[in-house]
Amino acid sequence: MESKRRKILIADDEPDILEIIQYNLIKEGYESVTAKDGDDALTMAKSARPDMIILDIMMPKKTGVEVCEILRSQPSFKETLIIFLTALNDEGSHIKGLEIGADDYVTKPVSPKVLISRVNALFRRVNKDPEEKVLKIENLTIDPEKFEVTVGEKDVTLAKKEFELLYLLASRPGRVFLRNEILHQVWGIDVIVGDRTIDVHIRKVRQKLGLDCITTVKGVGYKFDL
Repeated sequence: MESKRRKILIADDEPDILEIIQYNLIKEGYESVTAKDGDDALTMAKSARPDMIILDIMMPKKTGVEVCEILRSQPSFKETLIIFLTALNDEGSHIKGLEIGADDYVTKPVSPKVLISRVNALFRRVNKDPEEKVLKIENLTIDPEKFEVTVGEKDVTLAKKEFELLYLLASRPGRVFLRNEILHQVWGIDVIVGDRTIDVHIRKVRQKLGLDCITTVKGVGYKFDL
């Protein structure tokens, strides 16, 4: 088991869902804390400092998407894993959530077995790259351990998925990464996102870096070419 007593915050306004998810997480070996709405989720995230947050999208006071956006804007939550709980007819919200930095989503009604599988898979992905090293390409520096990007003397703040996307492309300058390859390596094989999600992230990375360093290979994918 990959848990190692990691702490997970569950935020949902339905007490029954909170109870069943928390029971199964504890049974799996994780620590767990809960929140009943969006404001409570932000408060608990700041006080408990969880390794992962499971967010219901449709919560009172603040939605899961709003909570995710607020947390991702803060450096201390750039690497916190986030999973959305979403209704089957809420596709627009979960796509927006993935674009602003969520790592995965699970549809309601929640299957505890599926959710635990996704939780374990995300933690395995986080742990699988101890060999990642600092990349220095001309005046661009990417530090995966500190989660920092600098262009010359300027610090650049990237969302979690933007950072992972940049690191993937910059790790092999000149190599063309296919769209499906990017999706699998950055978002994971079990997460369904479309081409628009990649395009949005590429555009944001280009804008934030202020560099013409990611080339679109039409109909194929992208490559890093500074």
